[in-house]
Parts: sequence; structure tokens; C-alpha cells
Amino acid sequence: MLLREVAYAKPESLAEALEILAADDGARALAGGQTLINVMKARAGSPDTLVDLSGLDDLKGIELGADGTLELGAMTTYSEIIASSEARARPILGEVCAQIADVQVRNRGTIGGNACTNDPTNHLPPLLAALGARFTIAGRGGEQTVPAEEFFLGVYLTAVGTGELLTKITIPAGRNDGFAAVTLGVDGTCVVSAAASLNGSARLALGCVDAVPVVLSPSSTDPDAVRQAVRDTALDPPSDVHASSDYRRHLAEVLAVRAIEQAQRS
Repeated sequence: MLLREVAYAKPESLAEALEILAADDGARALAGGQTLINVMKARAGSPDTLVDLSGLDDLKGIELGADGTLELGAMTTYSEIIASSEARARPILGEVCAQIADVQVRNRGTIGGNACTNDPTNHLPPLLAALGARFTIAGRGGEQTVPAEEFFLGVYLTAVGTGELLTKITIPAGRNDGFAAVTLGVDGTCVVSAAASLNGSARLALGCVDAVPVVLSPSSTDPDAVRQAVRDTALDPPSDVHASSDYRRHLAEVLAVRAIEQAQRS
């Protein structure tokens, strides 16, 4: 289906992009376009103005701090993360990005676009939540940085408000991480996912069982303790053509244990 006619802007600076977004309630940021363009093709929604962020170098790149902290520009693509020597300081990032869709999508899709879409079936929101990521959001009034628990607010809803942009994602140092998922096909979206980080206390995040990643801290890494921690969250996931609510609850326990075990081996 052909797209309906929309205005198009390609700002040359972050300040210009924010001005355009703030001036037009119907303007939407275009990152990799892997979700937005398909939504527009399906006529499920359409902005009045597409604000193409591809020319903003300030939103690209990966920096590794002396303390092991990673800073990833919101417009950094999955393929760039996979190939980055800096990102290998937190190997799970590249490993999970390599599981997303196909090479064409990985060459265009961005970490910021994936996070801001906050589709429960996406790989990255639970992973970023488990890693303790922090999200820097810019607006005309300045910047704010929020943790994952405050960033992911609902299905397709994040702390990035009208006239604002996610500029970077900051991930603390660490290496003991894991990720497990049941997907629709080898490279498909997740039916249920689980991410784990054992850098300090154990931290788990479950995907596809609620509108936002469910973050929990099991009392230990023992499989029985992990399963019990998942049960204690009283999950009430949706049922659909891919899995019933009961099956998703079962998968959450199984995948949480697998993610913890991978983190222990890493």
C-alpha cells in the first residue's frame, strides 16, 4: 500500500530537530524506520511530518569509558553494535542484536528506535532493563536521564514526550549477562524473553509478559529460587495466537533460569 503524503524534514543539528518536533504535534522522529514505515504502509497511523534523524552525528557512535561504562548513541544501528570492539566490553549486547530479524533490518534498525518503540515482543527493552541502562532524553528545556524502570511506561509508550528525543543510552560496566527467548522462527520477535545480569546482585528482566519489562531480583541464582521469584511476581501475561497466558508464565520461569545460567557461564 502506498504511503499517504507527508511532510519531510532532515535537520542538521539536534537543536533543529527538537525545534521541529516541538513546533508540530504531528511530527514524528524517523530513526531506522523499521517500525514506523510499516505502520504508515498499513495505514495504522501516519505523522504529518517525518523528522529524519539520520544526519545527526551527535546521536551516533559508541564510547567506552575508562571505568567500563558504555555510551551508545540512540541512532547506533544493531550492525554497528555487533561490529564494535567497544561494545564487546558488554558482549551480550552484540549477541542479542545479532538475533534480531535479518541483516537488512540490522543494518537499518537502531538501539534507540527499538527502545522507544517499546514493543513487548522486542529483544532490547528487557535486556536494557536487566543491564541497568539509563536513558538520556533531550528537549528544548534541557536534558534528563532516567533509569529503565522509569523509561518504559507501557506498550509503545516511554518517558520520551512530545517534542523530545532519546539521545543516548548508558550501560554500566559488567560482563556476567545472559539472554534467553522463545521466538517466532529463528530471527522472529519474542513470545517470551528473559535477560539476566549478575554484576553485583542478580537482576532479571522478563519480556512479553506485561506491557513493560518486569524487573525482579531473585534471592539467589539457584534455579528453584529463580523460579520462585518469577512466581512471586504474579504474572498475568496476555493470551494470543502464539501462546496462552499459562504457557507464557511457564516460559518465563524456564527462560529466567536459562538466562541466569548463561550469565554464570559468561
